[in-house]
Amino acid sequence: MTGSGRKLSRCWIAVALLAAIAIPAVAAASEAALPGDGHAWWFWPLILLVVTFIMGIFAVLGGVGGGVLFVPIISGFFPFHLDFVRGTGLLVALAGALAAGPGLLKANLASLRLAMPVALIASTCAIAGAMLGLALPTSVVQTALGATILAICVLMLTAKKSAFPNVPEADRLSSALAICGVYYEGSSGRKIDWKVHRTPQGLALFVIIGVMAGMFGLGAGWANVPVLNLLMGAPLKISVATSKFLLSITDTSAAWIYMNQGCVLPLMVVPSLLGIMLGSFVGVWCLKIAKPTFIRWMVITILAFAGVKALTKGLGITFF
Repeated sequence: MTGSGRKLSRCWIAVALLAAIAIPAVAAASEAALPGDGHAWWFWPLILLVVTFIMGIFAVLGGVGGGVLFVPIISGFFPFHLDFVRGTGLLVALAGALAAGPGLLKANLASLRLAMPVALIASTCAIAGAMLGLALPTSVVQTALGATILAICVLMLTAKKSAFPNVPEADRLSSALAICGVYYEGSSGRKIDWKVHRTPQGLALFVIIGVMAGMFGLGAGWANVPVLNLLMGAPLKISVATSKFLLSITDTSAAWIYMNQGCVLPLMVVPSLLGIMLGSFVGVWCLKIAKPTFIRWMVITILAFAGVKALTKGLGITFF
């Protein structure tokens, strides 16, 4: 066996062992009615740490934000109230964005000209979405969350990313806002001049994205990139980096609403952030040797399973 093959084997053996520890614990935990029912105070933080560690690995390998995996899985299989899960999910997504944001700006990949008008709309709507999510019955939000997660799976299956979209001419709004730029493409060794079009349609979609981000606590990277890249025509690297930077603004706005309502528990937030961060480090290492196609299908399968669980839980149907 080659060196890379041995590394790959060790990587997946470690993940499998962690999963073997976490799955029975989660199964036993799902039978409990309340987080403090018959367990020591450290029981749930420990289970959350292990599960989010594995989640962090899968999030990096699948190229999705931690919040997209965190909210449906934790709300579906743990007996935490959805409001606390959404508040923690926003902070999980926010932590990753704040860690990556400065480096992306320094590398001239995240564009402030592109981010600021989008952030103004998305963050304002995220506040409205958070208030709406807290006002609606939990069963309604849980059902809508399940439907949204299944829609994300469809989007991941069908969306095609374009490294350098063809934008013949910038529209009037993007020209007025000076949304354009230049970045160095390391893979080809050349500078790329980029501009965007269909800006009004893109900004209109960010109204919906902001509401959904605040309402479900998912973050919004899963929706930001397709809109910026496929609709508005920003290069893929610019879209991904700007999306990551956007999360630091959008999620902060929504997170304050959850914090103000007392929906942020340190015993949930601390192990979740620690698990996601440690898992991300391992995920970066595994990413170098993992097969992208397998990882993509694995993440889609996990999301689909969690989406069905959230949907059935919201509808009051018990299958698993």
